[in-house]
Amino acid sequence: MFRKVLIANRGEIAVRIIRTCKELGIKTVAIYSTADRDSLHVYLADEAICIGGPLPQESYLNIPAIISAAEVTGADAIHPGYGFLSENPGFAEICTACGMKFIGPSPEAMVLMGDKAKAREVAVKAGVPVVPGSGILRNVQEALKACEEIGYPVLVKAAHGGGGRGMRLIESPDEAETLIATAMAEAEAAFGNGEVYVEKYIENPRHIEIQLIADGHGNVVTFGERECSLQRRHQKVVEEAPSPFVDETLREKLSEAAKKLAEYIGYEGAGTVEFLVDKDRNFYFIEMNTRIQVEHPVTELVTGKDLIRYQIEVAAGEKLDLNQPTLKGHAIEFRITCEDFEKDFRPTPGKIEKLLLPGGFGVRVDTHIYEGYSVPQYYDSLLAKLIVWGETREEAIRRGKRALSEFIIEGNLKTTIPFHIKLLEHENFIRGELDTKILETKILPQIKTV
Repeated sequence: MFRKVLIANRGEIAVRIIRTCKELGIKTVAIYSTADRDSLHVYLADEAICIGGPLPQESYLNIPAIISAAEVTGADAIHPGYGFLSENPGFAEICTACGMKFIGPSPEAMVLMGDKAKAREVAVKAGVPVVPGSGILRNVQEALKACEEIGYPVLVKAAHGGGGRGMRLIESPDEAETLIATAMAEAEAAFGNGEVYVEKYIENPRHIEIQLIADGHGNVVTFGERECSLQRRHQKVVEEAPSPFVDETLREKLSEAAKKLAEYIGYEGAGTVEFLVDKDRNFYFIEMNTRIQVEHPVTELVTGKDLIRYQIEVAAGEKLDLNQPTLKGHAIEFRITCEDFEKDFRPTPGKIEKLLLPGGFGVRVDTHIYEGYSVPQYYDSLLAKLIVWGETREEAIRRGKRALSEFIIEGNLKTTIPFHIKLLEHENFIRGELDTKILETKILPQIKTV
């Protein structure tokens, strides 16, 4: 097992990793920017070292500074969390070259899955269903030809990035050329590469993902599915496990597909295989995230398993001593951000003057904030994740309402707590009638007028 782990991240995920490391008897090193000097992860770690200015490029994306911090403190492993450098194969290679274990998959696996067009090709070879689509397209003319061959409507997507950037829905040939050019320009600006690919557009799909852990001894264990269909601008807002739509037969098929892909590429570590599922329960691979996910707590609550612990243990070379976990009950995660949902989710960083966290049976809060903490403007707006568990989905919803009503964050900032309370009262959410567009097209317009 590792002696000392440096956490190359910030916020709630850094706190989450520190806590599991302490339970495993592992010393921890926190890195922080000048803007994060007073963040909770700095106080909780055994050691903390400032690595640069407030901008991510000066600190959390500053590979030389991070490696220097690890060398100075004697860390023998680096945990990247999610975001920042967590899916950067170059960073993983540098960690290895400097004698530190990167707690994640191999650089080769990250390269394969990080390029979405290549990932599709690998999925096909592994026997995993994919949405009909193209290979990598380097210019507008190639993309126009692909659109015609696949048939409208289609989605144009950035080949080398995600988060909705470089993505456009094209419904007819008349708008194709303009939207393709826009998507390519956006991809170039966001990821330094304007290459795209084209997929057939699946109408009103659900976004379902399978959590897995793989060790270096050929074992792959899946942990059931998460429902991630409630999205705004292609970013997840609420996640739950299990999905209210997935039955046991579909769960087995999705899990087997995810396992086949991981085995085919010799994957090692925590990973999430994401699928689109249509109304007839046909499913299609869309991508694999080669890291721990923001929404991993819902899986932990329905399986009773610490995913961060398994992630660290397999990175240390240990064998997964784990049978297929059974799912018990239902969990829902609410992403609490410092945004004003009534003003198009405008970010509102500021100082927290009063903080009351909810508690009680079946309630978990993952956060790095505290009373008196000033939320910096330079990073993601996530303040906390409220995760609730119930014997049934109905009980989880009731518990979510109660916990949200207890969650008080006051100061010169707004949060999305009021949004989540209204969401839980919406008929589509209550009935589990979800898809990737319903939040933006139906739910948000209705709850904003209530």
